[in-house]
Amino acid sequence: MIVHAPPAVARLPAAGLSPAFDARLLARIEDAGLNASAPPQQRVLGGWILRLSPGKAKRARCVNALAVGRLPLPELLARAEAVFELASLPFIVRITPFTQPATLDALLQARGFKAFDDTRVMVRVGLDGLGPATLPAGCELEAPGHGAFAEAVGALRGTPLAQRQAHAQRLRESPSAYSGLLLKRGGSLLACGQLAMEDDLVGLYDVFTVPEQRQNGLATALCLQLLRLAHERGARCAYLQLDADNHAARSVYARLGFVDAYAYHYRSQDTDELG
Repeated sequence: MIVHAPPAVARLPAAGLSPAFDARLLARIEDAGLNASAPPQQRVLGGWILRLSPGKAKRARCVNALAVGRLPLPELLARAEAVFELASLPFIVRITPFTQPATLDALLQARGFKAFDDTRVMVRVGLDGLGPATLPAGCELEAPGHGAFAEAVGALRGTPLAQRQAHAQRLRESPSAYSGLLLKRGGSLLACGQLAMEDDLVGLYDVFTVPEQRQNGLATALCLQLLRLAHERGARCAYLQLDADNHAARSVYARLGFVDAYAYHYRSQDTDELG
């Protein structure tokens, strides 16, 4: 067993790894999250992974600086930016506690790159004792293929067709094993979510509830179904990633036993990305 359980812990500070978790576990979770979001369109440059998906998810269209690099940092940044320009994508850099070099965040800030999308990685160690996963009255689950799931979540979010197609392609070609669920009542889609398995780790992704159906326990019921399914497949630890300001969702996951493990954010000079 590789997973290490944390003691009770206070809220995570804005940056860094929670001391409540084994740092080796969090490094594995970071790797699993990178694998789960890997698009077909990516390349390695000087020890960095450049992700070039035309889809919506920023994890699949940004720089992940995993090594100090084999080029001088200014040259590495210039070359990476040129690659994104050639791909007609905004130049976005993802900053995590694992980013190398550790000074990259400060350097980008000094160059006028604005920080945005403060994100928390929440973790639950141990999937025993999840509790009942009873569906709300009249609801049923559907397990679609990757294309149908991407279309469903894209329709709920109102994303353009090209981004839905890129999402479906990423799911089909992912090195992680994805399984999606649609929660319906009377044929109407109420919520969706999917899991990505890697060894004894499971990530929850694309959990979304129709706005007018929120506060009805649908996300909780759906996530319990996903976690129970993952546990049956050998998962022992679960993780997810969500906006730090999404307090409603964070409360749902906290009730499911998830706690903050570490934070990450993005930096860019592209005003469209900054909102």
